[in-house]
Amino acid sequence: MKIVRIDAEADDITYGTVEPDGIRLYHGSPFFQWERSETVLPITEVKLLSPVIPTKIIAVGRNYVDHATELGNDVPDIPAIFLKPPTTVIGPMAPIRIPPGVGQVDHEAELAVVMGKVTHNVSQDDVAEHILGYTAANDVTARALQRTDVQWTRAKGFDSFCPLGPAIDTEFDPAEPNSITCRVNGELTQDGTVSDVVFDVPQIVAFVSSVMTLLPGDVILTGTPAGVGPIADGDKVEVEIEGIGVLMNPVVSL
Repeated sequence: MKIVRIDAEADDITYGTVEPDGIRLYHGSPFFQWERSETVLPITEVKLLSPVIPTKIIAVGRNYVDHATELGNDVPDIPAIFLKPPTTVIGPMAPIRIPPGVGQVDHEAELAVVMGKVTHNVSQDDVAEHILGYTAANDVTARALQRTDVQWTRAKGFDSFCPLGPAIDTEFDPAEPNSITCRVNGELTQDGTVSDVVFDVPQIVAFVSSVMTLLPGDVILTGTPAGVGPIADGDKVEVEIEGIGVLMNPVVSL
């Protein structure tokens, strides 16, 4: 099942699922009460939003060996986690907004885990039952600031620096070698597989949940493959994960 969150004239903001004939609307949300309606809207009549609004976004740095190497970093012995604020989240087609004076800003294509239950201190064997599904993400990073700041909060935390979407896939298997790519203006910049990670999803979720309680809708970004690079005003950035779909966002300078 592919779950989307939409802005539709029929019901304002609501959740739905992707069907052959369009988007079937649901009452409530997949995290709490979830009731199927009889309304199916053509995809042309809806605006896709970020599929979730998390209370927090936890990201894992340097989780691909080739990405750690390209930036001259060692691979960590335990997951290197950091936080992005919820105000970084935007949906498909929403603009990535680059503030003035931040220097180089890079794209980072990532697989995102969407939590489905309250999760604390979960074992690796039990992680799967706590996950609603997976979506695509772009961990936009002000690289110049990341190089100068002690912490990464500012570089990772600007509004619009976490595009998510287009849908939450509840049947996606992160252990399969599904491709993850990024294209800027149609040119391939990143090309990897979601399974080629240092720490896999069960390891990451178990580790993060030993530090903090994860709530329904919280998002974990699982790292990016090699090929990260700059984006600028006027660019169009596409993150594509095989089996999930394409997340496209234009770039504008403020």
